[in-house]
Amino acid sequence: MHNRHKYRRAFLAAFPNTLPILTGFAFLGFAYGLLMSTSGYGPIWSFLMSSIAFCGSMQFVAITLLTSPFAPLQAFYMALMVNARHLFYGLSMLEKYKGIGRIKPFLIYVLCDETFSIVNSKEPPQGVDRAAFYFFVSFLDYTYWVIASTMGGLLGSAIQFNTKGLDFVLTALFVVIFLEQWLEGGNHFSASAGITSSIICLMLFGAGNFIIPSMLLILLVLAFYRKYYKGEPSSCT
Repeated sequence: MHNRHKYRRAFLAAFPNTLPILTGFAFLGFAYGLLMSTSGYGPIWSFLMSSIAFCGSMQFVAITLLTSPFAPLQAFYMALMVNARHLFYGLSMLEKYKGIGRIKPFLIYVLCDETFSIVNSKEPPQGVDRAAFYFFVSFLDYTYWVIASTMGGLLGSAIQFNTKGLDFVLTALFVVIFLEQWLEGGNHFSASAGITSSIICLMLFGAGNFIIPSMLLILLVLAFYRKYYKGEPSSCT
């Protein structure tokens, strides 16, 4: 009974925080399933890709890879470029997930941009179990995506319209998440460093190769900032 009460409180605390993600994933996941259907892949493929791969933006890219000539090296490089940001997510979540218990592998597996934005900026309310709170945030976001993309695949054959540009909803969702973090955060140094570093690397390396250099430059800038302006302020005097 005690565990049931603990999980109920954690669920009720986590669910309201995931409502913006539910709204975004309902449309974005449906759009993905629809694009998969119009590309010749039935709903089972949408379900499997979303439940096993669960990689959002890379799933949209994978539609092009699936409908193109087999090129494993290109697919590997593209996946690395698109998902390299998760390396930095993982580093920033070391403290959050420290001592979280047996659910840690699951939390790592289903960590995505949207879940990261919640877990990184929200703390469990007083009296709510930390591990259970993080579990329900992650599980709910994961479930939203899987259900929405599967529904898109199921209904895709019945919906006939031009899907050109539909994948832009992913970019739109990222912009909304960024704006929300910008408005909630007091210190905009990290966001400004990310924008500036990305623009510099875009100009130097081009649109097809700037993501990983941008990530590395952002890491260097933030590490320098933390060491000399936060971690060791006396060294700046």
